[in-house]
Amino acid sequence: MEKLIFIVDDEVSILKLLTHWVKSNWGYSVKTFTKGNDVLNCLSENPSLVLLDIMLPDINGNEVLKKIKSVNENLPVIMLSAQGSVEVAIESIRLGAYDYFPKPIDQNRLEPAIKNALRNYELIQKVDELQENLQKEYSFDNIISSDSNMQKVFRLVTKVLDNDITVLIEGESGTGKELVARAIHYNGTRKHKPFIVVNCASIPRELLESELFGHEKGSFTGAHQRKIGKFELGNGGTIFLDEIGEMEMSLQAKILRVIQQKEFERVGGTETIKTDVRILSATNRDLKEAVDNKEFREDLYYRLSSFPIMVPPLRDRRGDIIILIDHFVNKFNEKLGKQIKGFSKSALKYLYDYDWPGNIRELENLIERCIILSDQNEIDHSILPSHIVKRDSSAALSVNNGPLFGEESAVIPFERLKEEAIKHAIKVTNGNIVEAAKKLNIGRATLYRLMDKYGIETNR
Repeated sequence: MEKLIFIVDDEVSILKLLTHWVKSNWGYSVKTFTKGNDVLNCLSENPSLVLLDIMLPDINGNEVLKKIKSVNENLPVIMLSAQGSVEVAIESIRLGAYDYFPKPIDQNRLEPAIKNALRNYELIQKVDELQENLQKEYSFDNIISSDSNMQKVFRLVTKVLDNDITVLIEGESGTGKELVARAIHYNGTRKHKPFIVVNCASIPRELLESELFGHEKGSFTGAHQRKIGKFELGNGGTIFLDEIGEMEMSLQAKILRVIQQKEFERVGGTETIKTDVRILSATNRDLKEAVDNKEFREDLYYRLSSFPIMVPPLRDRRGDIIILIDHFVNKFNEKLGKQIKGFSKSALKYLYDYDWPGNIRELENLIERCIILSDQNEIDHSILPSHIVKRDSSAALSVNNGPLFGEESAVIPFERLKEEAIKHAIKVTNGNIVEAAKKLNIGRATLYRLMDKYGIETNR
């Protein structure tokens, strides 16, 4: 797209010279003005840059600059002046001018100044466009739900948009806790600042402190240079601490300090760094139970849960299953270049009756798989996974390939149930401790302790 540059000067000879440079030599589109008010009346034409003389017959150039900035604060304005004084230049820059050139104008300096100003303006416009898209993506209109339980969640979210209260988002894995956190950020007062996600369960415990707070060069083996942490990068914005229940107790104390005092030190550093971040956190654990078990700090729990929001599992909002299916079918049709109309009535019945332990994430993954596999306009239940179509709700839990509860079975000790449940979780997750803990709905520390108690080992 051709860049339009406004040139404003009451000297016709200067206008002709600048037009020759800007249009003929440098290839930009040009519109010229001799009065300041005339250029203000044409800002709707969306120029990419303004070359503006300070001394104009109807209005001072700095007044024009102020009015331009009130309409579009990012539009670059380069000031021109025959006065050539430092005071005039400083005043123009203070009012928001991109640059200042005394007359006679140095052509060799003006060209790169215009290029840099245009490049900078283009980047700002792209950032604004991305920001606008993010706000649209995470608006309440794009959170798919008609369920009354989710409407309660939306009402709670609206209460925390215009303040910095800490919010704890609770719910099972896959229910959309991060989506709720993003909706809070991108609809709130910090929407133009960074939104940073830290998954406390996926980062090794020995690296999480450095990830959050940064480190100084030489603070530990491998620290070859200073690293800026998330709390420093996110200054002015929001940090979302996902799976906060998996954080080590020693690190919890440092998070508490950030909440209370808005300050921290980098790993290996002595400088106290101030930060202004809003903290949102999420967990699929019962943190109150973790506090009772001495696995989570009580003082941090109460700080984090100043405003709790519980996101219901998909099985408790079955009315959303069908509309979510339609949403994901449209999404993956577009992504995969298909035109599948939807699911058959029999397939929808199976999907509606299924309990979705993996919640929305599981549903989304299944819809994508079905869209990929289907060669028909409509997806029949024959494509659905066997655990959905052939499940038997009365099937007995088995241990060691035998029934755990039979009609004539003796009562099984509770400790054995826990031991077998852990063995089964370790088996089905191929020894993935993080995933096994999630499926058991307990913390990693609790799982390690119980594995040690029962002498359970993994093959990993």
